[in-house]
Amino acid sequence: MMQPDIVFIVLDTQRADRLGCYGNRPITPHLDQFAAAGARFQQGVAPAQWTIPSHASMFTGLYPTAHGVTQSSQALSRERPHVAELLHASGYETVGFCNNPLVGVLNNGFKRGFETFYNYGGAVPSLPRSSMRTGFGRIAEAYTQFLRRISYPIQNFFGQSDLAFRLSLNAWLTPLWSKLANFKGQNERSVNDIVHFLAQREQQSDEQPLFLFVNLMETHLPFWPPTEFIDQVAPYLLRDAAAQKIMHRWNREAYRWAAPLAEPLTELEERVLNDLYDAEVAYQDAYLGRLFTQLAERSNRDNTLTIIVGDHGDALGDHGFMGHTFVAYEELIHVPLLLHWPDHIRPNTTVTTPVSTRRVYHTLVDAATADDSDLTLLRTIDGPDPEFGRAFAEVYPPLNFAKAIEHRQPGLLDRHRCYEPRRAVVENNFKLIRVSGNAEELFDLDADPLETENVIDLFSAETRSLDNQLTRFVAAVQRERDNAAAGEAVTIQDDQLRQRMRALGYIE
Repeated sequence: MMQPDIVFIVLDTQRADRLGCYGNRPITPHLDQFAAAGARFQQGVAPAQWTIPSHASMFTGLYPTAHGVTQSSQALSRERPHVAELLHASGYETVGFCNNPLVGVLNNGFKRGFETFYNYGGAVPSLPRSSMRTGFGRIAEAYTQFLRRISYPIQNFFGQSDLAFRLSLNAWLTPLWSKLANFKGQNERSVNDIVHFLAQREQQSDEQPLFLFVNLMETHLPFWPPTEFIDQVAPYLLRDAAAQKIMHRWNREAYRWAAPLAEPLTELEERVLNDLYDAEVAYQDAYLGRLFTQLAERSNRDNTLTIIVGDHGDALGDHGFMGHTFVAYEELIHVPLLLHWPDHIRPNTTVTTPVSTRRVYHTLVDAATADDSDLTLLRTIDGPDPEFGRAFAEVYPPLNFAKAIEHRQPGLLDRHRCYEPRRAVVENNFKLIRVSGNAEELFDLDADPLETENVIDLFSAETRSLDNQLTRFVAAVQRERDNAAAGEAVTIQDDQLRQRMRALGYIE
């Protein structure tokens, strides 16, 4: 079988319930059309609630405990092959367009295996030459590379130092680093560059298969959607002075983006934040439409596997929290998961089985190498689910933010148990959440998708069953972690792939 081109798009901070195809108002026509043309997984479960551990899981196929990258100060072990390394060893051109500095700037091993990696976030972005807004060409590129070598160590320091991180949360500094340092990247620009890259590649008739990774960070705070999308989603914001004051206040107070709420949001605050989030979702959908058009015009469109997934969602006052730091509720771990591959996936396919999005890794490797992986998502589309309709999530709190709360509002830490890890399992319509190893919350997601009623005392048999599954899961991921620490060899079934990885220096 001819190797497919592969396009892997991560919609950073994208809740599932804010897309039209998952039940929201019709503000995402392009994503909805994309979903209808392929497979939509109704219950995609992110393996973690924030960027770093979730990306590491999708890049390695492992849950956070097993891969061990749960903090911004940690890096992916060389013993854990990155999906880009495996695809590069399989003959793919590997290219990344990334807008999140946590993925594209930090020295955490996430860029391993990419021949070319463009980073639109951070103080000195790394852009394609065609995207540089200057007539000096190579001189400008060389100067940018020089600035990047200086700036990256500084940005890594701010990402990994608790003191520097706390300083960056100052309300006077937030507008500087969020805009001047491209905290959210340059998402629309990156998509335009991808469209240009794909058009150029099409003209070159390159027969080498392509692996294209894309990270878009549009829906993360601060919210700056263009006026036309505010007018589409929340026109009152353009004339309501009180609503505009709320918008400006939240955009400049980065500490509040992830701290638990000391007091509930006011009705207007809740409305403004949710509507601005939806406006960003609508804006992101509009420029994604240009990418979908370009993908549809390619000669290899029928043998192109495109996966769109959220790395995590976002709390906008839900359950007394903001951001995506401390809990395992649906607003954080229920994410969109869409697959399109005309040669292999029928249109209008809906999968109701809960699946872990870490299985994106297995799906990509299987498509590229025909390794016949048990965990490819195509197995679940075509037949019984190899994981028995069960998916897990692990919540390791980002410690730099927990320490910032300890410095500012220490009372919130105990009230919301911010230092305590959480785990969740979703099976059928039930979801069980453990806090520090204790089963504390059970939700019937069919009857109560917003998780407003804890029914743990009403369903004792379901609670025991799911709690036993969590016990087995913890033991399994701890074994995987310990085996890696002991240096157990990575198992790669394909002999040719193993030889190419050894030749490239990825394994011994």
